[in-house]
Amino acid sequence: MSGAARDRTVTSGMVLTALLVPVVAALGVVTSLRVENIDMDWVHRQQAACRHMPFPKMEYVLAWSGPLVGLSAMTICVLLGRWIRRCCGLRLWDTWPGLLAFVCSMLNVLAILLELFMLWTTYNPDMPGSILGDCG
Repeated sequence: MSGAARDRTVTSGMVLTALLVPVVAALGVVTSLRVENIDMDWVHRQQAACRHMPFPKMEYVLAWSGPLVGLSAMTICVLLGRWIRRCCGLRLWDTWPGLLAFVCSMLNVLAILLELFMLWTTYNPDMPGSILGDCG
């Protein structure tokens, strides 16, 4: 593998892919935090109606989409690393787009833990549920 045989320039596609990693990682966090908002809205609606209401299905959809989107960001980073290695002959963190994607994916590990926790709380049967109070 000679230096002349490999193009060492960073392409705009690499930059866009690298910028996609933090965007997708943030989208995973936003969807997981939206699970909590849906749950609290459901509790408040039950208390206002003074009766038990069916659990919102959208909460399940968002609870599953959080970890899936977070893992997608990690997959994008791995594919970017392979692309940079194949095209440029460099490691992921040897280019600035790769370094950006690498740092964001390492921070995304914590976000994936949050997303998995939100998924767990959605299916946790030990949650006390809403207390309807005095419906007198």
